[in-house]
Amino acid sequence: MAITMSEISLPVFIRHLEGLSIVLKKAQAVYGEKKLDENSLLSQRMYPDMFSFARQVQAATDHARNCTALLAGVDAPQMAMNEKSIADLVARVDNTVAWLKNVKPAQVDGSEGKSVTVKAGDRELQFTGIDLLLKRALPNFYFHATTAYDMLRANGLEIGKRHFMGNP
Repeated sequence: MAITMSEISLPVFIRHLEGLSIVLKKAQAVYGEKKLDENSLLSQRMYPDMFSFARQVQAATDHARNCTALLAGVDAPQMAMNEKSIADLVARVDNTVAWLKNVKPAQVDGSEGKSVTVKAGDRELQFTGIDLLLKRALPNFYFHATTAYDMLRANGLEIGKRHFMGNP
């Protein structure tokens, strides 16, 4: 039996975004209990030339949503990048998961050879569906989700790999 595009995209994005939502909710609880400044987390960077924590979460959701939309041939829901709290980031992740769960596998299946264009600043990058998923979207998705997770861990949040994997 051949593996389908929906099998290697939708459940992967959903599982890891659900894990990200779980760790964000844990962070929200810890920051609330300890009366810590959430903005210090949202604006934190691992290194000056890296995205902030909030932008890491935004990028993870964007890669999942935009790739899926391109493969399915639908418009991705637009999300402003204006989250000001951990609760806002949780809502962004949860809204992305809800949208992904409404995409039908048949919309994504068969898109391996589909020609897709990704706008990256002033450039337009051409991919086949499978190359978009495996060579751009998934690596970027994992990078940003992992970086957000690592930043939470570095800030003392008691989370482990099982949380990242969506198994609290």
